[in-house]
Amino acid sequence: MRGMPVDNPFLHVDMNAFFASVEQSLRPELKGKPVIVCGDPDGRSVVSAASYEARAFGVRSAMPVSTARRLCPQAHFLPVNGALYASVSSRVLNILERYTPCVEQTSIDEAFLDLSGCEAFGAPEQIARSIKQAIRDELDLTCSVGISFNRLFAKMASDMQKPDGLVVINRQDLPQKIWPLPAGKMVGIGDKTAESLRDIGILTIGQLAKAPVDFMVERFGVYGRAMVTAARGEEDTLATWSAHRTKSLSHETTFERDMDDMAFLRRELLNLCEQVGRRLRKHGMQGRTVSVKYRFPDFGTFTRSVTLDRHVDTTEPIYHACLQLMQDNLPEGKPLRLLGVSVSSIVESSDLRQATLALEPRDMRPVHEALDALKSKFGDGAVVRASAMEKTPGSSTGTRPAGRWSDGKRRRRD
Repeated sequence: MRGMPVDNPFLHVDMNAFFASVEQSLRPELKGKPVIVCGDPDGRSVVSAASYEARAFGVRSAMPVSTARRLCPQAHFLPVNGALYASVSSRVLNILERYTPCVEQTSIDEAFLDLSGCEAFGAPEQIARSIKQAIRDELDLTCSVGISFNRLFAKMASDMQKPDGLVVINRQDLPQKIWPLPAGKMVGIGDKTAESLRDIGILTIGQLAKAPVDFMVERFGVYGRAMVTAARGEEDTLATWSAHRTKSLSHETTFERDMDDMAFLRRELLNLCEQVGRRLRKHGMQGRTVSVKYRFPDFGTFTRSVTLDRHVDTTEPIYHACLQLMQDNLPEGKPLRLLGVSVSSIVESSDLRQATLALEPRDMRPVHEALDALKSKFGDGAVVRASAMEKTPGSSTGTRPAGRWSDGKRRRRD
């Protein structure tokens, strides 16, 4: 009955093999053929996206291009076209906003829809089918949609029947559809945590749901409580879940050729610190331990860390700490294959005492907040530090190109 609250108001829309599918939609001759999108098809980049035809050969995202070429030599290797993908994701977003004013963007190819109060458009399944059809008709693309009573299970549902799937998980479906799954299949549980759960005899999500909360808190801290309540379906939002599970934030870059130019490396370091700081602010978090990761041409990998005297979320203190680590630990003249930055010892900003939230020197926090707003609206390239503008061609970031779906903020029509 229209006007009554819906039982499953959350939709998770996940575009299928997005970058590769966009290329196939614009090049009909590539449809049905393996397509691999990567930083540099002839260099040492990694796979950004692989069509399902390429995945059949074992090609996966983040795989070195050399490995992908060995697994699927007949694939069509295409360079990343970030501007194109951002433009298409914007068109997808426009379709989603026809059905609800509440669209939460989580990446360039994923979004949550909150259908609360949008019953006039039909039941959630009707809306999901309408969205899928509109995306197919207008963009020649497919998406998988998950529907559930909270965002965590909506996201899990969208992953169950790829590509082009539509799965509903009702609260009463948990014992049949969710609890028999391995614990590592639940959003927010990584390989290491799944291994720790196996060590204490928890193999499935159902066993996790039945675990004593006090025992889990003793073993995993507040993260243990979050895992149990999420498995039981008691967590309301993925944001709550993510806040419990996030232990560090990082960005890294793999260079197309070994680099020993310190001016270039400093610029890359600044760019990485900028990205990490922005993500910290976006999630309302601050960190205290800063780390720099190096990988040399022989694949030897080292990480050096320093703990600051306070929690931070702005670029300057992160960069100064990283630069000092690099100057103190990087052998002079030795080239690098990879450079990375991470911030750990993370806490939510709201948990810190007000005294620790003082402005950075020269009142930089308002500046960062203004820049974040500009980048969220116009893209990461809208504002760039002058000291970071000279960029030697030939580096491939370990993160996906940013687009209109990358700001993680809830959008509402005026």
